[in-house]
Amino acid sequence: MKIMHLSDLHIGKSLHGFSLLEDQKYILDAIASDIVRQAPGAVIIAGDVYDKPVPSAEAVRVFDDFLTRLAGSGAAVFVISGNHDSPERLCFAGDILGKYNIHFCGSFDGTLKSVTLADHGGDIRFHMLPFIKPSHVRRFFDDRTIENTHDAVAAVLSTANLDGNVKHVLIAHQFVSSNGYEPATCESESLSVGGTDAVDPSLFTGFDYVALGHLHGPQYVFREHIRYCGSPLKYSFDEARQNKSVTVVTIDHTGAPPAIQEVFFAPLRDVRVLKGTLAELTDETQISHEGRDDYIHIVLTDDNAGYDAIGKIRHVYPNSILSFDNTRTSTQSDFSQAVRSTEKRPTELFAALFGEQNGRAMTASQQRIIEKVIDDVEAGI
Repeated sequence: MKIMHLSDLHIGKSLHGFSLLEDQKYILDAIASDIVRQAPGAVIIAGDVYDKPVPSAEAVRVFDDFLTRLAGSGAAVFVISGNHDSPERLCFAGDILGKYNIHFCGSFDGTLKSVTLADHGGDIRFHMLPFIKPSHVRRFFDDRTIENTHDAVAAVLSTANLDGNVKHVLIAHQFVSSNGYEPATCESESLSVGGTDAVDPSLFTGFDYVALGHLHGPQYVFREHIRYCGSPLKYSFDEARQNKSVTVVTIDHTGAPPAIQEVFFAPLRDVRVLKGTLAELTDETQISHEGRDDYIHIVLTDDNAGYDAIGKIRHVYPNSILSFDNTRTSTQSDFSQAVRSTEKRPTELFAALFGEQNGRAMTASQQRIIEKVIDDVEAGI
């Protein structure tokens, strides 16, 4: 069976104030056309369909059009919620759509939702695990100690029916790292990297393919069949060098590992970084007209760029933002320590503050209380 693996559509996202809806509709139209052409047996969307829990009407229409085209392709469609999605809104009319082979899984309700599809030579079972936190899972597993996300995912996957007579595909939206190695991340991702959010890939034993969402760069973790497909578009300037793609997985029943291929799509507008002086970057005789509408981070090296530098830049590159890398910025204070602090999880920051004020570390019970409070705040409770 051929499977198309997508994730992190983030429909409705903006890039430094520039709406990406037109770009997203363009790329999703291109992907839908390729899905119709390739005729896969299944299409996976591994979370973060929308960029916000309450998407705009325009964002909903873009996804509605995309889903309608997928439904017309004849493929089974599997959609799970990510950390940016509202599970309840995403799964509206999910029971009805399931009758048409479009399967949604939003809130975790204590069971691992699974759907089995018939395939030549055998069946393939798709297990759908939406984005979860320990607080989502604890009440369903009173007999287990669930301190972190790894424990939560382990508890849920312990209920999976991994029948050896069928192939198994897991769809999940989590941060997966192996033996202290953290996969490549981007500034556009809402992550609490490491610590209690990390899930070890050892949990995925028994699955023939693990379709991950959450990270925007296409990559595998530990094994090639445990894969992030990445986002279909570049959603931050540190993704400028990435080549975005959709992952195509072919699973057969011969015992061979899944065949994995990346299919690349050209965006309506690229995301780029240009560095130089104002004169160099606005010299009409030296710059190409192609790509002027791209989203561009302009880094000026002038010590004195003069009046209205951004206006002069946007006359050439209308979808640009501006920063400086010059003598003055290089001698400014080092904010690296502050940056490192912002990369820490809220629980880590609170634990550090508690230690400084009390001269001792928090107890395990105190840590659980803080984690629950932070989970409730993040969940809007």
